[in-house]
Amino acid sequence: MKILTKSGSLYIDKKSFFHKTNGNIKFLLLILWTVFIFLFMDIRIFIFMIILGFLMLKAAKIPFKSYSKLLWFVIAFTIFNSVFLILITPQYGSQLSGKYTQFIKLNNFVITYETLFYTLTLSFKYISILPVTLLFILTTHPSKFAASLNKVGISYKIAYAVNIALRYIPDVSDEMRNIMHAQEARGVYFNKKEAGVFKVLKNYITILIPLLISSLNRVEVISNAMDLRGFGRNKKRTWYNYDGFNINDMVLLVFSLALIPVGIYLKGKYFSNFWCP
Repeated sequence: MKILTKSGSLYIDKKSFFHKTNGNIKFLLLILWTVFIFLFMDIRIFIFMIILGFLMLKAAKIPFKSYSKLLWFVIAFTIFNSVFLILITPQYGSQLSGKYTQFIKLNNFVITYETLFYTLTLSFKYISILPVTLLFILTTHPSKFAASLNKVGISYKIAYAVNIALRYIPDVSDEMRNIMHAQEARGVYFNKKEAGVFKVLKNYITILIPLLISSLNRVEVISNAMDLRGFGRNKKRTWYNYDGFNINDMVLLVFSLALIPVGIYLKGKYFSNFWCP
């Protein structure tokens, strides 16, 4: 399922509580959610926040197919990161927990159970930020978000740059797909069934340079178009799309602001250190 909409962004138009919420409030939720997550190193907290986050995505009526590929990519990245971390610091989890339980020993190379659990906890920590990030991106219209940023005092030049960035994500994805198809037509393989894993990873490098050049050309085109229209000449500008604050915003704002004091209380009272059963 392709996420790209008529607005040229990742925004999915639905009728839900989160779609009716101001973009600034959802952005604040994303920031405070991330701060809350980084207060802890406890897998129990992360599991709860992952469940809560995906329930929020469910309430926003976002179909799983819309973000499934990104979810699997993040999971694959966290697995790769965990393996790398274990190889570099095989006993780091034991140093944090103060326990030492041998799991694997190969000559002088020892991996402890505590390190395995630490890497698992770290993976859940990264994944727990993903649902709210998706919630913000998929339920926030770029133009309305840019207008909201400008209304709270942020320069319209910065707000418009954010608008373009959110709209540009699908274009980069499409361009990458087109370059990949062109390389496949030249006999470059990107499927691990047709070539080895390391060969496939090496072949992906052939995408980066054309994608970088294409992106720079696109930036130049957009910059020239904005200059021709006199963008930045005036100190202020008006916006066609803008949503004011409503009761939904107040509810989500209270929830967002409550995350930090609740997080500080829980960390000081119950979850102060790395938890390893």
